[in-house]
Amino acid sequence: MTADLAMMPAHQLVKLYKGRKASPVEATKAAVARIEAFNPQLNAFQHLDPDAAMRAARASEKRWKKGGKRFSDLDGVPITIKDMVLTRGMPTRMGSLATDADGPWTVDAPVAQRLREAGTVLLGKTTSPEYGWKGVTDSGLFGATHNPWKIGRTSGGSSGGGVAAEAVGMGNLAIGTDGAGSVRIPCSFTGLFGLKPTQGRVPLWPASSQGTLSHIGPMTRTVKDAAMVMNVIARYDARDPYSRRDDEEDYLKGFDKGVKGLRIAYSPNLGFVEREKIDRDVAAAVEAAARVFRTLGAKVVEDSPDLMGLDPRRILNAHWQSNVAVLVKSFSEDKRALMDPGLLKAAEVGANLGQEAVVTAINQRQQVAVILNQFLAKYDLLLTPTMPMTAFAVNENAAWGGDGVDIGWTPFTLTFNLTRQPAATIPCGLDRDGLPIGLQIVGAHACDTLVMRAAAAYERVRPIPAPPMAHQI
Repeated sequence: MTADLAMMPAHQLVKLYKGRKASPVEATKAAVARIEAFNPQLNAFQHLDPDAAMRAARASEKRWKKGGKRFSDLDGVPITIKDMVLTRGMPTRMGSLATDADGPWTVDAPVAQRLREAGTVLLGKTTSPEYGWKGVTDSGLFGATHNPWKIGRTSGGSSGGGVAAEAVGMGNLAIGTDGAGSVRIPCSFTGLFGLKPTQGRVPLWPASSQGTLSHIGPMTRTVKDAAMVMNVIARYDARDPYSRRDDEEDYLKGFDKGVKGLRIAYSPNLGFVEREKIDRDVAAAVEAAARVFRTLGAKVVEDSPDLMGLDPRRILNAHWQSNVAVLVKSFSEDKRALMDPGLLKAAEVGANLGQEAVVTAINQRQQVAVILNQFLAKYDLLLTPTMPMTAFAVNENAAWGGDGVDIGWTPFTLTFNLTRQPAATIPCGLDRDGLPIGLQIVGAHACDTLVMRAAAAYERVRPIPAPPMAHQI
């Protein structure tokens, strides 16, 4: 029973709590058992505190026994949080040897605070590359995180620890951050659902070095679980100047309405990605997924936005590299000597961009956002591949043999960090090596619920599978 609890979706787990058929203590013990079994192979955690987790689980169990006294519908559900999210009582190292191990760790970021207020059981902090600088997960501080579908392959990044844990039941929920795809890349590579919400809907503090490119969202084994998490974390917080006081969305409202009658654009290459760079298995799986939406009653049309010669890869690189340059400059020379050479190289590129290049990128970002806004005024949703490829080898900074300084190998995800629109990924098949492929579902600004509604409709006919490793306990 406890092994089943670890892989159980959160929304099913809380039903067992309500019926007194399972308890938060049992669920937490199940998660800890899986951590002991799988973390040595996957290296998904930078910090674990099973004693604190059990104290939280026992307190939640008492609330459920009292009946009606629980803090939220996620009370007692085991969850993990990415290293880059400040969490009281747990170190936030940013994956960096240049950070101070001693803290103090006395303050919660908004998301950590909301999860604590909701009564979730915080198992620990998951691995990230240094300051989330790349789309894979390895660092000099914690080493490399592996993919549960195939040891030796990357779990993606920069939220790679969270998905590696989530995929095999080392927690029933996970939180990641996303500055160019860092929720969607790892979810695509490990076969999970992940949502990059509309920027500002989930408060982010302390401010990211990547500014409004950065988002924070759920990584889950079902779409409904993500909606439940959003109902907890997507609430106003004065520490984020982009947080909306009037945003009281119910992310489960209309959840089961399906996609019948929706106008959906399917874009195989988003109008600018070279077709030869998209793996043939990825292209075929995403095209097949688009056909599924037709069978569900949506009006699917192949169409792509006209970006008028603007390349989101170049625009994102200018933002990202210049932001990294400012970040690295804030460290002393001694601290910089401890940092990832790839991060330092990206910072050097950013420092040499020049004012004109950076300001041009800022203006071009706005142009891309307007184009995508207008495109999604014609359609309810947009479907694209999430990634052009599946998971490659660990300890590589980027796909196609890149050094990671150019983030252009993740073109489909980074585009919607520029536009701030909601974008989710859901598994849509496996490649010839048995590795997951992701379908990206994009909505207009603030249409997060519609994105999840469409993902849920797809999930009902194409359930999300677990990796074989998850069944080895």
